[in-house]
Formats: sequence, C-alpha cells, structure tokens
Amino acid sequence: MAEEIKIPQIAEGVESATVTEILVSEGDEIEKDQSIISVESDKASVEIPSPKAGTVKSIELSEGDEVKVGDVILSLETSEDDSKEKEDKDEDKEEKEKKKKIEEQEKKDSEEKEDSKNQEKEKESKEKKEKKDKKERSEEEGEKDSEEDDKEDGKSSAKEEKTEKGESSEAQDDEDREEVPAAPGVRRFARELGVDISQVKGSGEQGRISKEDVKDHARTSKNKGSVETSGLPDFSKWGQTERKSLSGIRSATARNTAAAWSEIPHVFQFDEADISGILEYIEENKEKAEKAGGQLTITAVLVKVVATALHQFPKFNASIDMENEEMILKSFINIGIAVDTEKGLLIPVIRNVDQKTIVEIAVEITQLAGKARDQKLTPQEMKGGNFTISNLGGIGGTNFTPIIYHPQVAILGVSRAQEKPVFVNGNFEPRKVLPLSLSYDHRLIDGAEGVKFLTWISKALEDPYKALLGA
Repeated sequence: MAEEIKIPQIAEGVESATVTEILVSEGDEIEKDQSIISVESDKASVEIPSPKAGTVKSIELSEGDEVKVGDVILSLETSEDDSKEKEDKDEDKEEKEKKKKIEEQEKKDSEEKEDSKNQEKEKESKEKKEKKDKKERSEEEGEKDSEEDDKEDGKSSAKEEKTEKGESSEAQDDEDREEVPAAPGVRRFARELGVDISQVKGSGEQGRISKEDVKDHARTSKNKGSVETSGLPDFSKWGQTERKSLSGIRSATARNTAAAWSEIPHVFQFDEADISGILEYIEENKEKAEKAGGQLTITAVLVKVVATALHQFPKFNASIDMENEEMILKSFINIGIAVDTEKGLLIPVIRNVDQKTIVEIAVEITQLAGKARDQKLTPQEMKGGNFTISNLGGIGGTNFTPIIYHPQVAILGVSRAQEKPVFVNGNFEPRKVLPLSLSYDHRLIDGAEGVKFLTWISKALEDPYKALLGA
C-alpha cells in the first residue's frame, strides 16, 4: 500500500529547513532508516531517514525547496503486513492520549494555583494603595486652602522659570515621581543613558521600573533605530554586484554572534605557552591514537587541560541568569570544538571530558570534525557545551579575540605556534611557543580570575603532568 513520508521535527525549535539534496530516486527500493533527503536549517545540516522500507513511488519536493514539519517528502509503496505495527501504534496513541490528559490536568491545577496567588498579591497591593490614599487625604485636609494655592502657584512659577533656563530636568523628575514608579537611582540611570523614563515599561509590581527595564528599553530603541537607518547604498553605481542568500548556518551564526556581542560584556586576556614538551608527547603517542581511530593533536591535549582547569576554576564552567540574578554552576564538563566547514562554523560537543583519556578525546574529535565537514552532525551533538575551544593554528595568525558562545561565559582561542628564543636554565633556547586568547564574560568573571585561569592553562601546557594529575 502507498504511504506518505513526511518531514519530521528536525530539532528543538526548528520548524522549517531547506532541501539541499535528494538521496533517492523514483523506483528505488529503500530500507527502513535509510537516508532519503538532506536538509539544512539554522541549527545544522541533517539527513532525514525513512521510517519504513518500501519502493519509492513518487518524490514530492525538489532541491532548494523550503520545507516545514509535516510536508510530504515522498510516496512509498510498502508491504501490507503492517497490521501488527498499526496495532502497536494505536496502543502508543492511547498511552499518549492518557499522558496528555494527565499533563493537561496538572497544567490546569498549576494555573489555578497561580491565579490564586496572583489574586492574593492583587488584594495586598489594593490594600496598600487604599492605605496610602487615605493617608494622603488626611494630610490634604489638614492644610489650609490659601497655603495650598500659594504653594501650587510657587511650584508652577519655579518650574516654568527653571524650564526657561534649561535646569528643570531633575526638579521635574522629582515632582513627577508619583506618575512614574521608579526609584531615584533608576531615574538617574535613565538620564545617563538618555532614556525618557516615562516611555519605559516597568516589569516590577504595579509597573515599577528597574535598571534592567531601562537597559532593555535602551537596547530595543537602539536596535529599532539601526533597522530604520541602516539602509545600504546602491553598490551597482560603482560596478557589477551579485546577491547570494546566506545559508541557514551562516544566517544563524550572524544572529547569534551579534546577540552575544551586544549582550555579553567581553574581556580579552592573552598569554603564551611553551609547548615543546607537549609536542614531544604527541609525537610519542600519535601511533597509539591512530590505531584507536583518531588523530592526536594539540587540540586534544588542550581539551584535557581545560577540563582540569574548569575543575580548578568553576566559574568558567558556569552560566549567568540575569533575570533571576543567579549563577548556574555545572558539575559536568562538556567542551565544544569549533570546526570550520564550507557552510560555516559548527561546534560539536565532547561530553564528560574529565572522564576520558587524551586518546579517547582525540578519537572523538576526529569523528565529530569529520561529521561536521560532511554535514552529518545531528543537533544533539551540538548541544550542552559549557566551554568552547577555537583553534585556528592550522590556518595561521598570531592572536585573535573569539566571541563567547552564549550561554557559556568563556571561550579559548588558539593561534599558530611559533619558534621563539626562550630563556631556560640561564641560556636562550629555540622553543615552540603557542599564543592563547581568552574571552570571558565580565558580568561573572573579574580580570584577576581571567588572568589566573589562563596562566594556569599556560603552565599546565608547559608541564602536562600538572594537568593530568590535577595539581
């Protein structure tokens, strides 16, 4: 019987993708789990397998098509002995429906509980406001009408006079404090940023405005302005031009790096490490790694060294939650490795690095880097990283400042090792020196901590046993 094979959920939060390759043809006999098309989203490039075996009757899409979850890929002629599978599916459906009903009831109970809490808060707020209004009325009744009129006249004339002189911003701000719910410090902060506080939407109780609200308003206003004023000139006036669409990966990289740069206050720290001893270690053990299916490189050693450093300096293995003003410390160590591919930068993640040997790490890096370049990485293989290493040494350069990969708080950049004269035991000797660049989030990590972390890595590279023993 004929059955439609549809686009499944490609990854969490991904609803559409572009078809990059059709991997089967009409009339082909295909196996269950055989890849039938390759698609590229803003997360990764993946191959979609067929959930069933059969004969391809017709293909319903073409390369370059924009597809979304649920679109038909192809029509598949399958055998009719699927009754058992259908029964299993019906049972699964019943179980899912039961589970869904339970979840809906739990959600309803939770919402009712939340509504009850909100009603209590509203009641408390109302009582506070009534008390405040009562107090203000009492004070107003105790004042004489003539004095009140004189005071208002005096305020008006003083306000007008100060406005004419250009000196009234702070006085007006104080007099309007009941109209805009914000503390004096928040008002002052808004003035320093050039923000009209009356235009800021408060997120606190009864719309109270915080410094974060002012920052968000300033950032949003800036972004809106840049969109309105960032029109490009007509480059064709000066010569021939060509427009090409950004790939899904390049487009995602552009958005993510721009967001990270505007959100995270970056600080950069530089150092050098004498890796002459490490290179000898690599030379002695490269055959062992090759037999295991990997390639032993300085990156593999760095991953192990950094894993130990993250144990020594747990802040670098954390994330920051500004909304709740909390630091999230992680007991697991997953390190991402930046891989340059034809379609853009991908960052596969090596999990539980501290529990693996350098050879095991070398094998995993080799496998993941190969999958990245072949566009076969799954979204799951790029999730859960706590720290990233970007090694451009194979290409060149002396130093660079990598952008932190949100929600991480630090990234290590590695450039090309150079031979330099190093003072050793009273004499200068030619040694291989590796340039290191550390970018870190200044909201969580101070300069002294950044220096200590990078210095520890540098010293551990010069004495690899220090890292292996955790000394």
